[in-house]
Amino acid sequence: MDTVANHPDPAFPRFHPRPAKGWINDPNGLSYVDGRYHVFFQYNPDSARHSAIRWGHLSSPDLVRWVEEPVALRPQPGGPDALGCWTGVVTDDDGVPTAAYSGVDSTDGKSRVVLARGSGDLTAWTQDGHVAAGMPPDPQVTAVRDPFIFHFQGRRYALQGAGLASGRAAVLLYGVDELRTWKYEGVWFSSDQPLAARHLPAEIWECPQLVRVPDSSGAETWLLMASLCLSGDLHEHANGVGYLLGSVVPGIAGQPVFAPETGGKADLGRDFYAPQILPLPKRTLLWGWSPEAARGGERPGRSQEQTDDAGWAGILTFPGQLSVHGGALAVEPAAELQAYRGARLYAGAAGTLSLPRYAEAHVSGGEGRIRLILRSMRGQRTVFTEEAAGGDDFRIFVDASIVEAYHHGSVPTTVRAYPDPDEAWQLELPHGASADVWELRYPDDA
Repeated sequence: MDTVANHPDPAFPRFHPRPAKGWINDPNGLSYVDGRYHVFFQYNPDSARHSAIRWGHLSSPDLVRWVEEPVALRPQPGGPDALGCWTGVVTDDDGVPTAAYSGVDSTDGKSRVVLARGSGDLTAWTQDGHVAAGMPPDPQVTAVRDPFIFHFQGRRYALQGAGLASGRAAVLLYGVDELRTWKYEGVWFSSDQPLAARHLPAEIWECPQLVRVPDSSGAETWLLMASLCLSGDLHEHANGVGYLLGSVVPGIAGQPVFAPETGGKADLGRDFYAPQILPLPKRTLLWGWSPEAARGGERPGRSQEQTDDAGWAGILTFPGQLSVHGGALAVEPAAELQAYRGARLYAGAAGTLSLPRYAEAHVSGGEGRIRLILRSMRGQRTVFTEEAAGGDDFRIFVDASIVEAYHHGSVPTTVRAYPDPDEAWQLELPHGASADVWELRYPDDA
């Protein structure tokens, strides 16, 4: 994106697409239409703070070259989204691209599902304020948000994340035979379930999603993923994002019933939240949100004043490709990201390696601890560390202030760090490990 190539802030990412200014958070409305990927996202172009939320829009033919499109959805004065167009999805409704999102018009935390119609190329949107679902008439439901649409046995359904009066987190189920009128079916799944209590501890489940994921065993495996919100959370979410794997079978009146079998964390880092999944015929992709990290202790973060001065906040992660191996979720970087590899700085190197501000390291073999650190004459800070066993394989991306470390056959670790002017990146490899390292560049760069 031309707007970011020469950004004045050294912490600004060059290869993770986002506008040059403003606040961004959750990816929304992931779509693949006529050979282009579309990523919408929560957006405030006017400041680096979380307010007056719109839907921003990026598109790409190849997951490498991104174009910033016009703002898609805006709060409508007097409408059900007057205080923000919040998280949702884009679906096809009889050939018409349609956004289903959380609209908010009051400060009581209650939201409604609002629809907007898009053009065929998703670049123009009509908002008439149509409400497809209000707060459910259910006294146990105290908070609702983030609609997600899926299909099961030829019928269309939707989920919303929720919090219950009991303090439990839940997913609500809706029948959506007619997109303009959703039928509330009740609390579908909650943290009462033992595996959910273990792997998805929260007071509200945000951004719930239910998709089939390719399983190396050949089984039909369903993934339920949710972001784990606690009442004290602001923009850092200590519980992160959890997932459950299992099966979906028909229940009463053919409605889907989810039977979990195992679970875990979708990302092992502190700076990953609110992902959205894009199921495609031959693969399943995921983008997440990496918020700015607050400074504290050894945490290489930024104060709110520093973020305000910088004029931007939030990064969308690289697209990850989902699969299931051995009953666990695995996330690999999308193959297209190899197009960012520029000059090879190391080939089969060992020991301690110096990395530039934009780099990819492919680490293989070895036994012991991998460490990515920021080092200066004043000392060092560990940004990422993980134990490697024989045969393990890692791909570690550094893009200014975001680090994404992918462990082959497992889930990644996403962290934020802000190098001081006198600090440099170094990668410490365990005994027996070797690494290839590339400087990142755009394919069109000379």
